[in-house]
Amino acid sequence: MNESSSKRRLLQVTGLFLKLGAISFGGPAAHIALMEQEAVRKRNWLSREHFMDLLAATNLVPGPNATEMAVHIGFVHAGWPGLIAGGVAFIVPAFLISLVLAVIYVRFGTLPQGAALRFAYGINPAVMAIVLTATYRLGQTALKDKRAIVLSVACLVAALLGVNEVVVLLVAGVAGIMLYAPAWKFLLALWTVGWGPLMVALPQAAAWFDDRLVRLAVFFFKVGALLFGSGMVLFAFIQRDVVTGYGWLTQQQLLDAIAVGQMSPGPVLSSATFIGYLVAGWPGAVVSTIAVFVPSFVIIALIGPWIPRLRQSPVAQAFLRGVNAGVVALILAVSVALFRSAIVDVWTALVLVAGLVALLRFCLDTHWLVLGGAAAGLAHYLLRW
Repeated sequence: MNESSSKRRLLQVTGLFLKLGAISFGGPAAHIALMEQEAVRKRNWLSREHFMDLLAATNLVPGPNATEMAVHIGFVHAGWPGLIAGGVAFIVPAFLISLVLAVIYVRFGTLPQGAALRFAYGINPAVMAIVLTATYRLGQTALKDKRAIVLSVACLVAALLGVNEVVVLLVAGVAGIMLYAPAWKFLLALWTVGWGPLMVALPQAAAWFDDRLVRLAVFFFKVGALLFGSGMVLFAFIQRDVVTGYGWLTQQQLLDAIAVGQMSPGPVLSSATFIGYLVAGWPGAVVSTIAVFVPSFVIIALIGPWIPRLRQSPVAQAFLRGVNAGVVALILAVSVALFRSAIVDVWTALVLVAGLVALLRFCLDTHWLVLGGAAAGLAHYLLRW
């Protein structure tokens, strides 16, 4: 790849993930659905099978899945510079929006939630359509035989019953090896991340320091390094440590931080920006944001180059076939949870149906669907008013 081509690819990665970071509402499942639409279907930067392998890898390591997928895809398309550019570009819009909301919050003591809810009323079912469409398309790739379908259904039941996402995926991977590759004795070699010592040491590390900025950095690095599953788990850490332990935030401020995470596009962990600003101003916002996302870049830098090699291994392929079936199940489980809050009446159901038709029949770009959902929410508010 010559220098001109490398720069062009780097600019493509930066432009795409700046756009996705600015328009991707709805949590990790929706963010990943947007990435599948843009990077796989629209731009053909990687195959759907490769995308599924990357998604499986991000689900098996700690950190925010959507950010790690941005880092992965950036690396695939533009090498090491793309690895940095993809993740940073995806984070920056949410960081800036959360920072602005934090400044408004500190100055006025409230958030513009009413206006946000008017738009979210229409955005939520539009996001639901994106997630369901991505689940359908990823399912077409992952569920190619009866064994995979049965395994995926079993994973879906486990997820709906509350079984931890990591447990679901690891068991699905074991089942995949048993189903597709008899050499199951090599399973343990696949789990090489080795975060055990970190998981023991970091929960106590923040208590070793007195400086508030250092404590923020250690706390959010711990969160980014140990967070499995949904980014919403972040708020359980905050409740225990920041609210109860340090007393830096009140319970109401925690609730407002959750609202910011839902109101802002991009990764849910951008709430760290808001919390950091409340605790220590501009420096706190910057330190918290960097600390919570740094582990994602480190993790993907370590495992990213190995993904193509793992894809050539029969045992790894069998493991990933099982995990991919589990990934489809987990996204569908998230869809069930989103459905309850997104589809609340006939109006939102109509937005969902329109979104599914627009995506599946007319292949509408997802950012237009998000904007259309916002317009539908505003129209509903004006008609009722």
